[in-house]
Amino acid sequence: MCLGIPGRVVQLLDGYGGQLALVDVAGVQRKINIGLLDEGPLEPGTWVLIHMGFALERVDAAGADQAMDGLELMGRPRDADGDAGPG
Repeated sequence: MCLGIPGRVVQLLDGYGGQLALVDVAGVQRKINIGLLDEGPLEPGTWVLIHMGFALERVDAAGADQAMDGLELMGRPRDADGDAGPG
């Protein structure tokens, strides 16, 4: 698994060669390039790890939570309610 920020795909965006998706990252929606994923079509609800605006790897909810745990160890606090987003 790469070091990245987990996000959950909200929707695939039209145009852009089918390479952009709207992804929820800890409650904030961002446009992310999904062109580097080569494992077939992406669906809303899929978790991905993001680095520098690119989705690099698909993960399940447990993998997304594990990535947030790693970020927390490096100083990124979880949200005020104790939730980092995934899970």
